[in-house]
Amino acid sequence: MKSAYELAMERLAQSDPDAAKPLTAAQKERLAEIDTLYKGKIAEREIFLKQKLQEAMASGGPDDIAALRTQIANERARLEEEREDEKERVRRG
Repeated sequence: MKSAYELAMERLAQSDPDAAKPLTAAQKERLAEIDTLYKGKIAEREIFLKQKLQEAMASGGPDDIAALRTQIANERARLEEEREDEKERVRRG
């Protein structure tokens, strides 16, 4: 006899048959490429913005410093979201 959990998992698998498909080697390779690409983009933006932040700290503008810190966080979040969207497209095929 099956447990309620096993029955629920079977119903879930039937309702979305694509959810449990394993990734192909090409998909795994593309996911790794996407990670590498976006790690580079994130690092590039952070380096650029941290240089701007250091310049703002040297000149002493507290408003500029706060704005740059916010921009760094926003840029990182935006790029991570783009990366996850791209990876999801690859997973769906």
